[in-house]
Amino acid sequence: MKAIEGGVCAAKGFSAAGIHAGVKASSSPDKNDLMLIYSQVPCHAWGMYTQNVVKAASVLVTMEHLKDGTAQAVVANSGNANACCDGSMENARRMAECAARALHVKPEDVVVGSTGVIGQTINIDAIEKAVPAAAKQLSTEGSPAAANAIMTTDTVPKEAAVSLEIDGKTVHIGGISKGSGMIHPNMGTMLCFLTTDCAISKDMVQEALREAVRRSFNRISVDGDTSTNDTCVLLANGMAGNGEIQSKGEAYALFAEALTALCIQLARRMARDGEGAKHLITCTVSGAKSEAAAEVIAKSVIGSSLTKAAIFGCDANWGRVLCAMGYSGETFDPDAVDVTFASDAGSIAVCRAGRGLDFDEALAKKVLSAEEVVIEIAMGEGEGSCTCWGCDLTYDYVRINGDYRT
Repeated sequence: MKAIEGGVCAAKGFSAAGIHAGVKASSSPDKNDLMLIYSQVPCHAWGMYTQNVVKAASVLVTMEHLKDGTAQAVVANSGNANACCDGSMENARRMAECAARALHVKPEDVVVGSTGVIGQTINIDAIEKAVPAAAKQLSTEGSPAAANAIMTTDTVPKEAAVSLEIDGKTVHIGGISKGSGMIHPNMGTMLCFLTTDCAISKDMVQEALREAVRRSFNRISVDGDTSTNDTCVLLANGMAGNGEIQSKGEAYALFAEALTALCIQLARRMARDGEGAKHLITCTVSGAKSEAAAEVIAKSVIGSSLTKAAIFGCDANWGRVLCAMGYSGETFDPDAVDVTFASDAGSIAVCRAGRGLDFDEALAKKVLSAEEVVIEIAMGEGEGSCTCWGCDLTYDYVRINGDYRT
């Protein structure tokens, strides 16, 4: 497996576009807010969605359209969530229908995504007017424009792609995502669209996506909030020419591992781009009773507001880490826990066997001043391990969210 260029268009047969439609009246004409992804042929497809009881119309329509495991296109907007307002279901369906007309596909084969402010009626007229123009701009070079179109408070677009060999054929997997705030384990305010030219059955598409999401997007947290619009969809058009993967075996394992690695790349970028964030926080738990236990503990640490604030202040306050572990819901022996802070600037042990160590505060500050800070936790109880990702909590998070709607 190797990293390649091309994002969501890296796989054969896929093209994309992003344009400014004016979904939000106050948005800059330089900011794309509508995107399309199109496959030359129908795809096996599946999606993972928010676990919030309150679901946006785009989520409900996409769930409806993917019941048969088939899709050929994606239409998505930023600037408005199309959630919790009159006419939201009708407008989500109108998005699918206008994309279907422009791309000459069936409406039920169109995935719909929306992101932005909740509770305000979407400007569906602007979208319907812009979709034909977006369709004309579809290009195999269109991934950056599409990635830009789904950004809200994101400061950078997020796209990645990889290639690997299966059955002597080169298979490509690419994707774009957005997410900066309302991010918490079990999906966050994210849209993620993944494409591959791998020939793989509907059942195996589902299996691979579930595993990839479990190990990536379900292991990040920015602020403890889970949105109404979270959607992650994988489309596989089979154009790589490999023998179709129909069951778990060597070929499936290769594909699933590559898909997971790609999703982890995108997940890390989302956590790093958390609203107002200065640091990416990586928490690695080892020696737990099981992987599930390690995951619960790591999620608790990256979700701790006090730990996040300490990382922002470059304060090696390891007691907050133990505290977050203690209320995670998992039982463990505190007297067996070791904690180390690490980064490109070095590493510093701060806790051994549940007790604080004397350490160099100047070195600790240097370690914690790096862009990525790693919290290494050794439990001493078993073989379970897990890595989760988060970010620090800064003054800017409150500034961004204090007037997000207005």
